Amino acid sequence: MAEQGYARPEMLVTTDWLAAHLQDKDICIVDCDNRDAYRRAHIPGAITFRGHQYLKEKEGALHIMGPEQFAEAMGAMGIGDDTPVIAYDSFSGLYAARFWWALNYYGHAQVKVMNGGWDKWLAEGRPVTMAEPRPAKATFTANAHEELIARWDYVRDSINAPGRVLLDVRSDGEWTGENARGTKRGGRIPSAVHLEWLNYVDSKTKEFKPAAELRAMFAAVGVKPESEIVTY
Repeated sequence: MAEQGYARPEMLVTTDWLAAHLQDKDICIVDCDNRDAYRRAHIPGAITFRGHQYLKEKEGALHIMGPEQFAEAMGAMGIGDDTPVIAYDSFSGLYAARFWWALNYYGHAQVKVMNGGWDKWLAEGRPVTMAEPRPAKATFTANAHEELIARWDYVRDSINAPGRVLLDVRSDGEWTGENARGTKRGGRIPSAVHLEWLNYVDSKTKEFKPAAELRAMFAAVGVKPESEIVTY
């Protein structure tokens, strides 16, 4: 990933790397697609979970699990405190990145997203299977890092705040209000800027675009490296 110019290349892993480490017993490969997609075929050794298992319903909206629930869920998946995790999906990194964030939020930084995901793996003719492994239960310690989440009052206080940018990464239709996605009120947060998340990914390879291209796109909408960014 270093040749792409990323500031944090360690957050990603290539298909080449994973193919060379499929036999490593200490890593946990997590297929972040839904269970039906997983059962059709997946990367050898990969496990799955029921939907977005790390999320829970609360007051009609999706929230991350509490620490005890999260620790229990991760432990059941075989993810312990020292387990390196590789996450992938077939949705241009959408679900894998969510899982990456959830683990980081609870203090588990040993997680990487496979760049290009299932689409790239399949296009390269790499091995797939329908066998479902049964991971041994592990012990996971959940330590929440509140600095990685913006609560509603923090977002409210971020409107027009100097040095802070609200970055709306939803679809163009949601940004304009044409697509309310079932919410009571369509539209956007005041003072936010917009760059749909699909713009960050190459439509053919499903890999993240090079850093220089990403920086130019962000700069065009007013997102600066020195700013604090709140995404939604």
